Amino acid sequence: MFSRFMPREGQFFTLFNSHADEIVAGAKALVTLMQAVGKDASVAVKATADIDEIETRADKLNHDVMALMHSTFITPLDRDEIHQLISHMDDVLDTIQDVAETVSLYDIVEVTEEAQRIAELSLSCAESVRAAVILLSNMDNGREILRICHEIDGFESDADRVLRKALSGLFREEPDVRVVLKMKGVYELLESVTDRCKDVAKILEAIVLENS
Repeated sequence: MFSRFMPREGQFFTLFNSHADEIVAGAKALVTLMQAVGKDASVAVKATADIDEIETRADKLNHDVMALMHSTFITPLDRDEIHQLISHMDDVLDTIQDVAETVSLYDIVEVTEEAQRIAELSLSCAESVRAAVILLSNMDNGREILRICHEIDGFESDADRVLRKALSGLFREEPDVRVVLKMKGVYELLESVTDRCKDVAKILEAIVLENS
């Protein structure tokens, strides 16, 4: 009778880890997409489809976390922390999906080295998010989690610099206003992926400081 009120801490961390795996998979598909646009249409189409599938799986994991939180009497973290963490993790994949949809809707036929570089930095952020999330089940890992969060902040700063360089070149060198508007949107969305990873890092930092 009382079994459903017993804490099921391990399940939360398993779900967090699975979601983090999906974030990395989505970021890898994003890199593939940026490399394929204008070069291999079939690869680009598959990468976009992969991102949609990954985002759908992540949405289910988000739902599973919320359902588990509401059916568990004692949770391993504060309920608001759980909600904030999984929601911000989901935002990363939502933004990756936004990039893929924008590339398709804007009919982008060529991607610059800067766009590819930001996608690669997004993948680095995603891999660091996963590395930090995996450590979350043990607060003895707090110092390492904070180090990784600082690493994510560095990747996001790098993406900011690449974005500024890309926009400067775009406005100075591209004569077609339509291309300027399209690529500006793509650049800014790409950089937003790193912003969303930084948001996750801030939540992880808060969890560590609150629980250590």
